[in-house]
Amino acid sequence: MGSTFIVHGITLGAEGVISEFTPLPRELPHRWSWKQLAGHLLLKGLTAVVALPFYCASLIETVQSDIVRDEASSGLLDCVREGVARLLGVGAPHSRRLLPLGRLLLPAALHTVLRYAVAAGVQRAALWLHRRGRERRAEPSDPLDAYFPELAAAWAGSLAADVLLFPLETALHRLALQGTRTIIDATDGAVAAGNGGSPLVLPVNTQYDGVHDCLHAIRRKEGGAGFYRGFGALLAQYALHDLVVYVKIVKTELLTKHGVWA
Repeated sequence: MGSTFIVHGITLGAEGVISEFTPLPRELPHRWSWKQLAGHLLLKGLTAVVALPFYCASLIETVQSDIVRDEASSGLLDCVREGVARLLGVGAPHSRRLLPLGRLLLPAALHTVLRYAVAAGVQRAALWLHRRGRERRAEPSDPLDAYFPELAAAWAGSLAADVLLFPLETALHRLALQGTRTIIDATDGAVAAGNGGSPLVLPVNTQYDGVHDCLHAIRRKEGGAGFYRGFGALLAQYALHDLVVYVKIVKTELLTKHGVWA
């Protein structure tokens, strides 16, 4: 969790700094032009490029098996240190299969821009449909209308973007881990034979040349389902998110019913 928050902070900080020293808008006005939209999306892409080495370091911490993790040497700022090492090409030795960061810049920026565009588009469409339906029904004002549509629209937009771009994210993750000597758990349920049924760990031994080769190899060797390996974790994440939103709705309804809202 620590490295995830660090990457998020680096992303926000980079976006703010780039927007301050360039004419690229951080927020789109209500009436935007195509030039402003292009600059806004370019800012998102540049931010993803800046955060890429730290994102790769955080990804390794996220998927690394606990069996091989050294808690004594792990620290909160390891993500920053490993990210700088990945950027400068120094630090722990990596195999020859390690892809240079330059090969990952375009897919990382493309994934970030597409995810933002899809999520924002679905969110705006959901809000527009909600407002249009509310005008037709002419229902009385409700406290939930102040924030629930925003939450629901953001949830729908984020879900649509993650589902649609899951194959690209899968390829990006595999390329980022390739050659880093990362050991992962065998999440398919395999166990080590003759070892008391202990979980099996596997090294990441992929040999992709780039995004196109990765996508082609997954389709050829694993089929269409290979692009959505781990999709159940995404569903669990959004189910939990939906549960939190539902709890907020019920709590607000109870507060409103008992007159606490005013």
